[in-house]
Amino acid sequence: MNQHSPIKGRGSLIERATEIFDFQAALRGRAAPAVDVPADAPPPPPMFDPVPQAPDPVASDEAPIFRAQAWTSPAQPVDRDRLTEAGFLVPGAPVTAMSEEFRLLKRGLLTHLQDNPRGNRILLCSPHSGEGKTFCAINLALSLAAEQDREILLVDADFGNPGIPETLGLQAGPGLMDALADPLVAIEDCVLRTDIPSLSVLPAGQRSHADTEYLASARTEMLLQRLTEGRPDRIIVFDSPPLLAASPAAVLASHVAVALLVVRADKTSESALREAAALLKGGAQVQLLLNAVRYTGGARRFGSYYGKGEAG
Repeated sequence: MNQHSPIKGRGSLIERATEIFDFQAALRGRAAPAVDVPADAPPPPPMFDPVPQAPDPVASDEAPIFRAQAWTSPAQPVDRDRLTEAGFLVPGAPVTAMSEEFRLLKRGLLTHLQDNPRGNRILLCSPHSGEGKTFCAINLALSLAAEQDREILLVDADFGNPGIPETLGLQAGPGLMDALADPLVAIEDCVLRTDIPSLSVLPAGQRSHADTEYLASARTEMLLQRLTEGRPDRIIVFDSPPLLAASPAAVLASHVAVALLVVRADKTSESALREAAALLKGGAQVQLLLNAVRYTGGARRFGSYYGKGEAG
């Protein structure tokens, strides 16, 4: 081959250089035979030892671990004055007998929720309206939010009479029912962050005449999984409609680990209690929560130990 000899094919720069240079001979330490390099040929490649090729990556059968999103909405301030006026627990306020009662309640719940196959979900329900389920749901969520390593999502699932965002002084928007009814609505975008770092709220959303059917669908469990997957520290607290007035509460019970049946000491009848409890059979573990009880005598004086004005 000389400078006038044609080079067969064009190829890559490496392929063209190989045609005019014995690369393997150089690797063996012998001089390559002299050749006439055409004027337009590229310079020979530099001499170097071949780099070992990395083995092809082994495909893994394990699916990537999904982690539920962090809430991204702007934090809204909780109206603490409104909570105080209505008799709710107030973050940072002095310890009271009621705050101690909810401390005891949550300790038992947290123990029960550990490694529970139904997830970190708690339902608060009652036989009738006016027995304090929403009051207890908000207070339980506030007490749980005081934990150092927990994240609480309070869900307003009382679709016929939603009131949690208003009680907390929050501006509500789309909510749970909107995400259930419309696949284009991302449930994560419906969550309202509050200025209590560990507390967020999911509004009820637009009321539907098919709320029970939506809750009974497979989409409900899928959405709830999306809210908590990969976040064992995230607890969902549901406030539901009254059991004996609307059917969604009994359906919601099938999605939770614990159902707290709230009864009012001076109002709920035994027959109503039995009928409501029967609707919860076969689902979550049912526990009774007595509201508006007054202690007489005895030594139970929660709150007095800390002294007036001390926060806990």
